[in-house]
Amino acid sequence: MLQDIRKILYVSDLDQGSRPAFRAAVSLCRHYPDAQVTYLHVIESLSSTTRTLLNNVMEEEKLDELLHRGVEALNVKIRERIERFCEEELEERDASSLKNIESRIEEGVPWRKILEVGDEMNADLIVMGTRKHNALGQALIGSTATKTLTHSKRPVLIVPLDGS
Repeated sequence: MLQDIRKILYVSDLDQGSRPAFRAAVSLCRHYPDAQVTYLHVIESLSSTTRTLLNNVMEEEKLDELLHRGVEALNVKIRERIERFCEEELEERDASSLKNIESRIEEGVPWRKILEVGDEMNADLIVMGTRKHNALGQALIGSTATKTLTHSKRPVLIVPLDGS
């Protein structure tokens, strides 16, 4: 078993079926009572081509405002998911210990941002799920999970998820 886990970075793509990975992160808190979970969702940055196209249709300030509002809406969605998970799956004593789950939304290349946040918060463990996306996916785990796992200096727990 891992030594004294205090900081768990849970990574979510917000897709349906990602609950098993969150469940794994939360279950670690039962074994490590001092552990805190940071719930991270990474938004891929707009490519320069996409940003240029959007700037041709709207002012840059409007685009930035729309993106900011989208991030705020995602943050609300994440908090609602955390609360719903706690209500549906946890006993009251477990749920009360998870009320301080931090949620973060970051922008960038997902695997790089995951590692950056893990380093910034000095995570003891990164927990994430992966799906099989095609025939090749039967043999390999997802590309974000693979890159995170191969480039991380920290332990990474990969949880297989249902879905295609």
